[in-house]
Amino acid sequence: MSEAGGAGRARAAVARLSEAVGERRRRLGTAMGEARRQRRLLLLVVCVALLLDNMLYMVIVPIIPDYIAAMRGRGGAAGPSAPAGANESGGGSGGGNRSLLPARYPPAAGGNEDVQIGVLFASKAMLQLLVNPLSGTLIDRVGYEAPLLAGLAVMFLSTATFAFAENYATLFAARSLQGLGSAFADTAGIALIADRYAEEPARSRALGTALACISFGSLAAPPFGGILYEFAGKRVPFLVLACVCFLDGLLLLALAPPCATGARANMPVGTPIHRLMVDPYIAVVAGALATCNIPLAFLEPTIANWMEESMGASEWEVGLTWLPAFFPHVLGVYVTVRLAAAYPHLQWFYGALGMAIIGASSCLVPACRNFGQVIVPLCGICFGIALVDTALLPTLAFLVDVRHVSVYGSVYAIADISYSVAYALGPIVAGQIVHTMGFAQLNLGMGLANVLYAPVLLFLRNVCQMKPSHSERNILLEEGPKGLYDTIKMEERKGMGKSLRPAGETEENGMDSYRRDLTGVSEEDSSDYEYS
Repeated sequence: MSEAGGAGRARAAVARLSEAVGERRRRLGTAMGEARRQRRLLLLVVCVALLLDNMLYMVIVPIIPDYIAAMRGRGGAAGPSAPAGANESGGGSGGGNRSLLPARYPPAAGGNEDVQIGVLFASKAMLQLLVNPLSGTLIDRVGYEAPLLAGLAVMFLSTATFAFAENYATLFAARSLQGLGSAFADTAGIALIADRYAEEPARSRALGTALACISFGSLAAPPFGGILYEFAGKRVPFLVLACVCFLDGLLLLALAPPCATGARANMPVGTPIHRLMVDPYIAVVAGALATCNIPLAFLEPTIANWMEESMGASEWEVGLTWLPAFFPHVLGVYVTVRLAAAYPHLQWFYGALGMAIIGASSCLVPACRNFGQVIVPLCGICFGIALVDTALLPTLAFLVDVRHVSVYGSVYAIADISYSVAYALGPIVAGQIVHTMGFAQLNLGMGLANVLYAPVLLFLRNVCQMKPSHSERNILLEEGPKGLYDTIKMEERKGMGKSLRPAGETEENGMDSYRRDLTGVSEEDSSDYEYS
């Protein structure tokens, strides 16, 4: 009887244990499913934030010149895009005739107004350039969601300020506020995507989606702003964007409330931004991002005047100059994502090819003699930028994964600094270069810079073969996951993150990298790496 009773108790214990394990697996599966749904919604939040930021950046293109002219008491004298003394072809109702699709700044009115508009456009990128080192460090310390929410709040305030601005000082303050918000929202948003989409090719697809939203926002904003400004008044475009920004912030609050700090407590401490800046691989990527965006940043404020002077372009041609370039940009994102999924070891080559295309296209712009011809090199520039951005942004996250700590705020702050350098210099420097050297020399210089930089990306050809170092300290710190967050992260990386490891790497090495993410690494060995 005693043996039978012992066997019964053993079977009951096994049954209870099996039931507990099954419940744990069900809870884990439910949590993982919710995590996947949540990350898709967070991707939507980030894409909307990037779309809004770039729409606000460009929506003022057809509005600001008229704003400033009206403030100086001559709002009805000329449209925002017409050169001084030119005949205006567009019809309008009240407030003078305005072109609905201009894509140019500053106007050809000359004098102090040009300087005011150039400084106004550059102020956003300048403040963003100054704040990014601080925002990247803060994001690494407090997580991604709270800085993203703070950035959306500042962008909402900036947009509302634009709507009710009545003088140049208020416009300048609103533009600078946008730079402050962008330094947090853009950096935190891209870093959040890299963190939630830790596996390839999902990470490249998610970042490519974000880049497509950036492109769409930049190209759709001028006609959006011009049409609403023409038919609904100067405040309506900004109020619409402010409402969308407010709703995006509410969605982020619902998905990731700032008070939920438990997940962040389990995450490792990120590598300081100054150490990332001196990493030679990250420096090469940052240089490529800055160089490839210089043609776009420098052509935006100069190409409209050149088209009017060299080919007698009409207002609608000037307004539609950049619109066709949206489609090759999206095509470039799609092609790069597909190629990266099939041949991930050639990411550096896609970036180098993009820079070569940008260089050749930039050199062709001065040779164009009509509107149809100029569209071709501009499409080539945007296609090349899509190749570079889509290939190199995921590379930054991979470099942090294998050479540092998998926390992405600082590294994407460096990427944002690269973009800001180009767009801070463009509105101010490009016009001076054209005035002193000529439009053709500007384009040849930008094209040559991209072509010469393309071979530098050969330095990245062995990046895909890197793997995290296996120091003695990591081995001593090996332990199982602590809490549901760590368990989910480990299961996701085991199930979907295998493509991050080079071909031929053993599962044991892969588990070492997972333990590295979960337990953190010391700053002393965070830069060590070896080749497989």
